[in-house]
Amino acid sequence: MIMGYIRIELRVVESYDLGFSNNLAYFFNVIPSGYFDYLTPRIRLTPKDLPKTPLESPRQIHFVCSPTRAAQIMHDADTYGAKDWKPFTIYEPIPFRCVPEELPALRQILHRIDILSPNAEEALGLLSIDKAGVDNHSVIEVAAARFLSFGVGANSLGYVIIRCGAMGAYAATLLAGIVRGWWIPAYWTSEDKGAVVDVTGAGNAFLGGLSAGLRLSNGNVYEAVLYATVSAGYTIEQLGLPRVEYQGEEGVELWNGDRPEDRLALLKSRCEDSK
Repeated sequence: MIMGYIRIELRVVESYDLGFSNNLAYFFNVIPSGYFDYLTPRIRLTPKDLPKTPLESPRQIHFVCSPTRAAQIMHDADTYGAKDWKPFTIYEPIPFRCVPEELPALRQILHRIDILSPNAEEALGLLSIDKAGVDNHSVIEVAAARFLSFGVGANSLGYVIIRCGAMGAYAATLLAGIVRGWWIPAYWTSEDKGAVVDVTGAGNAFLGGLSAGLRLSNGNVYEAVLYATVSAGYTIEQLGLPRVEYQGEEGVELWNGDRPEDRLALLKSRCEDSK
């Protein structure tokens, strides 16, 4: 039962002269577990909206949609993008279309996707694997290997990153035809009682952090997953956005009272200790 909610209305008005506006209503359950709904018809951005704006020819594209629509996005990138534009692509399947019927459409575009990143339930749903295995490391690893067997990325050199909530994230790729995978733990562990308040938006924050991490690490996917994990960790500590402040004369940037680079260093040390 939903005991109550906080409602926040967000507006985007004429952003980057793209010529559109949209209203978004965001609801948080007290329980928690939030959801959002649109107040107006959805405005679907595609690469054809980007030419002649400051967002033209971005180095990366992160898109969240059905596999069928992902194919259209890639077509638009080819049609409307600059001739030499080859963006790095991060594809997040939209949850309600992660069903077996969408798998053929997904397989058609995987060779164009550099990183495929469903969450655990979405991955198992696409592959018709019993979701009872959602908390089983071995089942997740098998799912990632299945996706890789379909040929992810150009020359099958792409990555699958399955987001697994409290279990962390599993990333895998093919090296000489052999699956090479690794787990990165969630930033907050079972010992951090009360740290996790609401997980809404964690997946988007993870992939936003991944995108930034790829840029900052010159394309190192292992490093980028660390950035992604720290980013998601900030998102789930409260309802809504993290608190950002600047401390001292030098204006040291703090998120929820911590420097992001300190959290990144801590996560790296935990991963090293577990090897």
